[in-house]
Amino acid sequence: MSVAKTIERKLTEAFSPRELEIVDESHLHIGHAGSHPEGESHFRVNIAADAFAGMSRVARQRAVYSVLAEDLENRVHALVLTVRD
Repeated sequence: MSVAKTIERKLTEAFSPRELEIVDESHLHIGHAGSHPEGESHFRVNIAADAFAGMSRVARQRAVYSVLAEDLENRVHALVLTVRD
């Protein structure tokens, strides 16, 4: 399964988002630190879910990072988040 699909599955299971957009921006970072020759190392995620209601911006981001912790340790070098309720 691709990294993007893994991210999509985990975030969908954890938050049941109304909106979820995952953009692989790895091609913009070729040759930079953390870049993988096969790509799928740098992502932009836009997510909106009722599960984030009442949470601060930092708490929302921490919740997403918690769900993706294994991927961030092993495969994903950079993750840009926009998290809304």
